[in-house]
Amino acid sequence: MAEGTRETSAYPEHPDSPEPKLRAGQSDPSARTDDAYMRRRMLRQGSAGWLLLTGLGVAYVVSGDFSGWNIGLSEGGFGGLAIATLLMGVMYACLVFSLAELSAILPTAGGGYGFARRALGTWGGFLTGTAILIEYVLAPAAISIFIGDYVESLGLFGLEAGWPISLACFVVFIGIHLWGVGEALRFSLVVTAIAVAALLVFAVGAFTDFDAGRLNDIPVDESAFGSGSWLPYGLLGIWAAFPFGMWFFLGVEGVPLAAEEAKDPVRSMPKALAIAMGVLVLLAVLTFFAATGARGSAAIQEAGNPLVVALEGDGDPTALSRFVNYAGLAGLVASFFSLIYAGSRQLFALSRAGYLPRFLSLTSRRKSPYLGLLIPGAIGFALAASTGNGARMLNIAVFGATISYALMALSHIVLRRREPRLHRPYRTPGGTFTSSVAFVLALSALVATFLVDQEAAFIALGVYVVALAYFAIYSRHRLVAKAPEEEFAALAAAEAELERG
Repeated sequence: MAEGTRETSAYPEHPDSPEPKLRAGQSDPSARTDDAYMRRRMLRQGSAGWLLLTGLGVAYVVSGDFSGWNIGLSEGGFGGLAIATLLMGVMYACLVFSLAELSAILPTAGGGYGFARRALGTWGGFLTGTAILIEYVLAPAAISIFIGDYVESLGLFGLEAGWPISLACFVVFIGIHLWGVGEALRFSLVVTAIAVAALLVFAVGAFTDFDAGRLNDIPVDESAFGSGSWLPYGLLGIWAAFPFGMWFFLGVEGVPLAAEEAKDPVRSMPKALAIAMGVLVLLAVLTFFAATGARGSAAIQEAGNPLVVALEGDGDPTALSRFVNYAGLAGLVASFFSLIYAGSRQLFALSRAGYLPRFLSLTSRRKSPYLGLLIPGAIGFALAASTGNGARMLNIAVFGATISYALMALSHIVLRRREPRLHRPYRTPGGTFTSSVAFVLALSALVATFLVDQEAAFIALGVYVVALAYFAIYSRHRLVAKAPEEEFAALAAAEAELERG
């Protein structure tokens, strides 16, 4: 057995009976490892083929094409954001290729946490899983606020933005997830297809009014080092724009969280990741150039709905701008819906393995982790209703995301070097060079979060410290040996022991 996964008999046979008290320093890693424990924590396998997985990957991200990325223009100008988007696109592409290999090796609901657990041990697994969880709990809360803003601006049902809309989002969409994963992912695919179609229609309409001279119309800050018409805020502006360049791709790394519910994950997961990334790159290029060229970088840099502003300018709404406005709501719904899914699966995997309280991984008769859906949803709603600050929550989510990216890329490097003979049905093009590029760029993006919103970064850091204290003091002594991620680690340790013998 690997460290932290030694079998014990400290618990009675019933899987959910009270825990006996342990002496200080006594570890209980394999508590409740009988079959009953795992039977009550099973997902519905074979529910998602490569098409649904591809739709999931695009759904995570698509709302970022409608708004948010444009704020990077006020940090780096057109040139700064363009370079930042290019570099972040390279980071995500390298990360996705690395995750495609890892997900074919370890097709479990843990996703990035499971990869890091195998490569970096229990501490690495928890660090990665916590970072991912921060991203996927905070992002839906932020998006629910943005949905409220869209509903109010469109005058739908006479509603105003506020907690009732956030509550409706969480209740309705969590309800669909509780119904079943297959139904949930099919709903997500339909809404995502509408949003993608709208982005393509927007690009066609905006390019009819394209003027390259408008791209660099932001006034130059002469005091900034390296500033010019294309880099109005200098070279540092490129770095500051990193978090906003990420908005075109943020979330696609969550596809492996569906591995346990996928059909033939060894083949479908790499295929879905590659296609989703290709679609996102295309949408990023079209949206970025069409919006800035149609109305100018200065006009849309602070807009909450930059695509609508790009189409309307100072004029009256048009049929196309109304369509794009409604489609923006569809994009927000798609991302909100899919991020709820991702957060529940990450929480499920961490809880099932004992890193978080085990009751959170219980599944219903329809094989949905109901507490893993309801509790993060309650937390997300509480944050949305009490703060109303979607931008701040998204910045915290980005902080968590960048940490997880660095650790997942590092996991690929470590596994390639430590276990070169491991069966790899899919191999990352470029090998460790590819994952090394992702690792370096992820660390650069992490530092950039402090340039954009120091308060958000320190809030996220504080949450991280509290979570790590919980793991160090309590949960690392109570890991469940029969959880898939722990069994993979135990098998690797046994094989290494045989090779040394």
